[in-house]
Amino acid sequence: MLIRILIVGVGGFIGSVSRYLLSGWIQDLSKSISFPFGTLVVNLCGCFIIGFLSYLAEERGLFNTEMRLLLFVGFLGGFTTFSTFGNESFNLLRNGENIYAILNIIFHVVLGLLLVWIGRVTGYLIWR
Repeated sequence: MLIRILIVGVGGFIGSVSRYLLSGWIQDLSKSISFPFGTLVVNLCGCFIIGFLSYLAEERGLFNTEMRLLLFVGFLGGFTTFSTFGNESFNLLRNGENIYAILNIIFHVVLGLLLVWIGRVTGYLIWR
């Protein structure tokens, strides 16, 4: 059990640091004060990655339990951030930036689901 906890912790550390770096870089590139592009890009990347990896795990059986813990629970759990998405959307609404809030919510949900599907299709096309 302790080994599995450590595996999740290592994955979470790598995912969290990756999120911090990528999100900050994207936000700096966007030059946007209002719209949270960094969080959006990180979460959409996470959706694609989980779609791709879940296809490989479910349909091809490529990952053992420890690798699933490392990638899905640890890395992607640390990399993506639903709570930040919720907080940023709330703050946009609170600040009267309703259009940005609505776009943020739509982009996360619709594009997120689309990218999970695209990830799964990509996994299928590569491993068929």
